[in-house]
Amino acid sequence: MVTLAKKIIAHASGKEQLATGDIVMASVDLAMVHDSSGPRRLVPKLQELGMSPWDSNKIVVVSDHFVPADTESAQMIQKITKSWVRDHDISHYYDSEGICHVLLPERGHIKPGMFCVGGDSHSPTAGAFGAYMFGVGATDMAGVMATGETWLTVPETILIEWQGVLQPNVCAKDMILKLCADFGIAGAADHVVQFTGSTISSLGMQERMTLTNMTAELGAQTGIIAPDEVTYNYLASVGLDIPLPEQHWSIATCEQEKNHYRYNASALSPQVALPHSPANATDISSCENTEITVAYIGACTGAKLTDLKAAAQILRGQKVAQGVKLLVAPASRKEQAEAEQEGIMQIFRDAGATILPNACGICAGYGNNRLENHEVCISSTARNFKGRMGGPDAQVYLSSPLTVASSAIAGKIYDPRHFDKVVSHG
Repeated sequence: MVTLAKKIIAHASGKEQLATGDIVMASVDLAMVHDSSGPRRLVPKLQELGMSPWDSNKIVVVSDHFVPADTESAQMIQKITKSWVRDHDISHYYDSEGICHVLLPERGHIKPGMFCVGGDSHSPTAGAFGAYMFGVGATDMAGVMATGETWLTVPETILIEWQGVLQPNVCAKDMILKLCADFGIAGAADHVVQFTGSTISSLGMQERMTLTNMTAELGAQTGIIAPDEVTYNYLASVGLDIPLPEQHWSIATCEQEKNHYRYNASALSPQVALPHSPANATDISSCENTEITVAYIGACTGAKLTDLKAAAQILRGQKVAQGVKLLVAPASRKEQAEAEQEGIMQIFRDAGATILPNACGICAGYGNNRLENHEVCISSTARNFKGRMGGPDAQVYLSSPLTVASSAIAGKIYDPRHFDKVVSHG
């Protein structure tokens, strides 16, 4: 059976058709690394091989982890990163501009049908645009940098079909948390997760990015959505006008009987993942009124412009509860600037929020705002593993930006549907 994933892999490997389980070598259209996964790990391996990057125009480097570089070790990592970028004429380098997974589409690096690798587990984010992108480790990435190719076993596709209309103040983050609960952390291991259905068609691109981003939490190699008019309109907005002959990826929506799961979006409630795993997701009713001390809107998963707008609609005219810190780290500098122009950032400040740098930040355990052991946090991020965001005894609950905002006001986990402010989060 031809799936979108197989079609892209076949194109990248120069094959007419492929079967599940085939092992192929595929040409890479784009390789992305960041300051943590990139030069500091690649330089020794490439030196050992006596190799240089195969094509500097197909490499994107992003400094987003050790940002700001406020320690001696962080400064050294940034020095290594910048030296390597300069020495190899890497033109696509973004320093403190935002989180890599948001910057790639924002800056026009991703389009349908591309075969890409990333030095980060949330690289499947690009699948929202009909690209095939997955995370690899430093050794595999060194091989890609040296040769422009990588190997993979052709995976089977799990088709997730969502039909119906989401309730007000329920969004894509709730959809993917529901899947985390149903499939578990490794439930889609070595598979591609493809999203389809009328609900998916109704979502904007940044909501779709939330879905494919967190297929990593399902254990999938990647997530993907067949491109449509919404996709091509977004791409046009960032300067990528895709010619009609290249739009053939749109027709590759797979139909299958095996591994086809159907969900009713209209019946979905806000979801919250209890400590210490995204797989602990449950309806908000089971943990509502749990007191919090920190509310965090951040990360590639939960601080895109659409996320900021949705949270701000809840927070408009409100104040953060006494004893609660609201931290907001917009996912990109460009989107923060747009949010400033629209008055969104001022809504956060008026509510009592602290604005943090455009970086991975405490989602990955970096910066000066890591959680203390006694703190209870509700977060729009993708992971709540023990100790990831700070102290090992900190309690982290995952939710949508809407639920984070409503909880910050209430001082406890609070259903955003209780607010009369209806947010259309498409």
